[in-house]
Amino acid sequence: MTLAVRVPEELSARVPAEQRGPGLGRDSVRLLVSRGTEVTHRTFTELPGELRAGDLLVVNTSPTLAAAVDGRIGHARVVVHFSTRGDDGRWAVELRDPDGRGTTRPRAGGPEGTVAVLPGGVRLVWEEPLTVGGARLWWVRVSGDVPALMRRHGRAIRYSYTERDQPLSVYQTVFALPYADGVGSAEMPSASRPFTARLVAELVSRGVQFAPVTLHTGVASVESHEPPYPERFEVPEASARLVNAARAGGGRVVAVGTTAVRAVESAAGRDGVVRAAAGWTDLVVTPERGVRVVDGLLTGLHEPEASHLLMLEAIAGHNAMTCTYAEALRHLYLWHEFGDVHLILPENSGHGAHCNGNRL
Repeated sequence: MTLAVRVPEELSARVPAEQRGPGLGRDSVRLLVSRGTEVTHRTFTELPGELRAGDLLVVNTSPTLAAAVDGRIGHARVVVHFSTRGDDGRWAVELRDPDGRGTTRPRAGGPEGTVAVLPGGVRLVWEEPLTVGGARLWWVRVSGDVPALMRRHGRAIRYSYTERDQPLSVYQTVFALPYADGVGSAEMPSASRPFTARLVAELVSRGVQFAPVTLHTGVASVESHEPPYPERFEVPEASARLVNAARAGGGRVVAVGTTAVRAVESAAGRDGVVRAAAGWTDLVVTPERGVRVVDGLLTGLHEPEASHLLMLEAIAGHNAMTCTYAEALRHLYLWHEFGDVHLILPENSGHGAHCNGNRL
């Protein structure tokens, strides 16, 4: 799915919500609620009013890594983005060139045998592309402790639409948990960023439940919008039971972020039952595949060419996505990881305002 819209540069969220003015917090973002083509404009703190007792939010507990590390290939300065750690100890990495403005521009990985030297004497040797014919992500053999390297010398991956580097804490969500082996996500599971402990407590007090899952997301393809690569995930037994119980009891299963969708749908059988699962998933949710357990989605606003839009279309439908994105542009919603959020819910009786031009 490609949306025939253009997102103006001024709608890119350049800093986190809490840095835009006094008295603001992470939850000081807008919330576009869509049920089919019916839309409502809210603030994120009004989320509890859009959910009901018995609903279940599926949240990703993966922490964000300081995955960008400066290094050298020969005399050339480079930036290495650590994406995914393989079971054999290798890492999939993306190689970037510094652009002189604190961010980076694309650079092809490889060729085989290329050596990069990073702080502390850590060395990377390029071995093979992550996918056949791929040029962006390569498997590299590492000499050294990558989690320790990231802790000491890394920073969060930053893209050119942001204003400045931010501390890693800005990229951690309220649901993030540390993992003993030092793994995590190369990029923040950003849909859950606006949640605060206070808002979580309010949702729980209203009878909304939370099911934690894990999906360690790799480096996104900002320029080429490739489909997602295989990623490591886990759906614990307790969370699988929560999902199945919510569905059996008439509650709605709402994933917080596309990563949560990928994880829970990877654990769902053709019968719609979720079972505990862990390992690697190569699932790509498309309209053709559809969704088996997810009723709704809380997500950010994605670029018109982003592969994630296929997942959104699988949940909401093409017409709904086309008109709600036009509505987001018309009302100047902010894009990207520090931007506003979109709550997709199942269609209801249709008495609200519609974005198809009939009632707005």
